[in-house]
Amino acid sequence: MKKLSLIIENCPQNHPCPAVKICPVGALSQQGYGAPSIDHDKCVRCGKCSSFCPKKALVLQQ
Repeated sequence: MKKLSLIIENCPQNHPCPAVKICPVGALSQQGYGAPSIDHDKCVRCGKCSSFCPKKALVLQQ
């Protein structure tokens, strides 16, 4: 089963994460300008956030 992961080194953490608003189930959240948090219980592994992340910090892995 696929799992969404965050590659923290790729995340600039200096702006509102655009992928948070794209998630159709609200599995991503962000405190301030920090790296987004992933709620794996909510995530349906659709890949929208990983496709939308400009820095490829969110990755859907096997």
